[in-house]
Amino acid sequence: MPGGNPTAAWKTTDAEEKNPATTCSFAAPTLLAQATANERNCPSSRGIAEAIPPFVGSGKAPFSPNQSLCLPQLAPTPTGLSPLAFIVQGVEPGARVDAQGTAYVVSIRGVPGGVDLWRWSKTLDGPPNSNRTLPFKYEGQPDNCGIFSFTNGGCANNVGTPENLGVAPGGGDADIAVNATDPANSSIPNVALTSLTLAPGVTGTHSTDRGDNFTAPNVAEALIPGDDRQWNDAIDPKTVYLIYHDVATFNIDVQRSTDGGVTYGAALGEAIDAATFPAAGDVTPTSTANLAAQIKVDLSNCASRSNLYQLFVEPDNVSENTGGQPMRSAYVGVSLDAKLGLPTFTFTDYKIYTGPVGATNGNIFPALAVDQFGFLYAVWSDNSNVFFTSSSNLGRTWTPARVVNKGATKGRANVFPWVAADANGHVVVAWLGADKAGNSNDRAVMEPGHTPEDNGPCTDGTSTCMTKWAQWNVYVLETVNGHAATPTFNQFTASDHVIHRGTISTGGLGGGADRNLADFFQVALDPQHRANIAFADDHVVSPLSLRRTGTDNPDDPVSFRVGVPYFTYRLQAPAGVVTTGSCAAP
Repeated sequence: MPGGNPTAAWKTTDAEEKNPATTCSFAAPTLLAQATANERNCPSSRGIAEAIPPFVGSGKAPFSPNQSLCLPQLAPTPTGLSPLAFIVQGVEPGARVDAQGTAYVVSIRGVPGGVDLWRWSKTLDGPPNSNRTLPFKYEGQPDNCGIFSFTNGGCANNVGTPENLGVAPGGGDADIAVNATDPANSSIPNVALTSLTLAPGVTGTHSTDRGDNFTAPNVAEALIPGDDRQWNDAIDPKTVYLIYHDVATFNIDVQRSTDGGVTYGAALGEAIDAATFPAAGDVTPTSTANLAAQIKVDLSNCASRSNLYQLFVEPDNVSENTGGQPMRSAYVGVSLDAKLGLPTFTFTDYKIYTGPVGATNGNIFPALAVDQFGFLYAVWSDNSNVFFTSSSNLGRTWTPARVVNKGATKGRANVFPWVAADANGHVVVAWLGADKAGNSNDRAVMEPGHTPEDNGPCTDGTSTCMTKWAQWNVYVLETVNGHAATPTFNQFTASDHVIHRGTISTGGLGGGADRNLADFFQVALDPQHRANIAFADDHVVSPLSLRRTGTDNPDDPVSFRVGVPYFTYRLQAPAGVVTTGSCAAP
């Protein structure tokens, strides 16, 4: 891969975007129109410039119009007190929908910029707009509450205030989890949030009022002082799991919280077992190690409820690991005893898939889902294909991995797959697909007519070579019989416009290609079985571009862009969703 060894990037750190997209600017704020999706608490409603002009697309059936989520352009807001400001970005968006239908989107600015959060609750924020976009409320920076505690107006009030310096303990990576409804708190589901700090460490906080207020951040959630790439999942009203890489060994450490994400010291485990660790751990200076997916908890009402599942990819054997060979095998760690409430719990690892020698399945990130009957689903990408497999016996055996992307995406570059599941076999896979074949990191293929260095000019003397670059869209596969031997998928284009042009890096901080979108995006299912997708998008040129680069031509690669979060959702549930049946085999 041009620009560096992705293995080394993961071993060192995958805390994406350790610094904000650009260091500083002396720009003064300008007032932009309120977001056309009627979003609430936006910076523009407080006289603060938004990151980009609000965008609402035309929609592409069966999905809603794509809408940008409002974000400050600069932080802190330039004032006489603080004329120096970071340019704000919003990348790696995560999406969650709780059992009551409240949707959350989180994205990162980069350390030390912190993270941003948006929420839509039909009860609190109003029904969908007439164009079927959602009136999200911008909730500010949960990991940057500062004086904005429960008694001082909440984190949402730190938007554009002089006291908010626009920096926070976290912002390197972020994840959120939603708990079950809490009968002790008016049946409101808890929201747990973590972000990665520069140390590195994990900052944690939580909300008991649907994101309007968060507790003061705890910057020492991880019990290991050196850690990387955290993920979360939750189950009952208070139980939340946190996983991360221990950077000394690169095992996948798992911690449990029983207080909704205030602390994570209730119980501990390691997802890579002793038999698998030599092929997956950081055992020598040249080890490839592994790439971890998000932890998943079985939320079914089956006997498997509360099982833990941890997907990861690694080299196939010890020799390949110590020799720095690519990650071509996928494993799942299964914990059956985490539910027992003991202070430690164990995992057993099962191999899912092994690719051909030299294959690279260590493209960020693999993803895992569990449906409401205990069936498991895993996806990953080799940069050209999206692979899918399922397990009907709690992760012990898996169907043969198969390439599932099709139609316009077949034979072209496909990256960043994510998966969500519910009901009995209802599975949704979302990813980014290009209109060109080849490696997404290859500038010669994906950015023809472009100088090798980042953001270089066109080589033909024009300023329009971006018109020839790879064009990327958000694609979705959906099935209602996901654990069948040969599931039937329907494929859709969820984006109603080209969201990005050029290369996309799949090498983390070690990647040499475009990282405007960072490293992943997510899909979540709501109680109506509809897919909710949050993705990063940089198709609109930044309002700061002309002053920074001398051009705001959208076809000029020199023009300045930042990734910002976008959102779309499926307007109706697919036909044939099955909500009855038998549980996965024990």
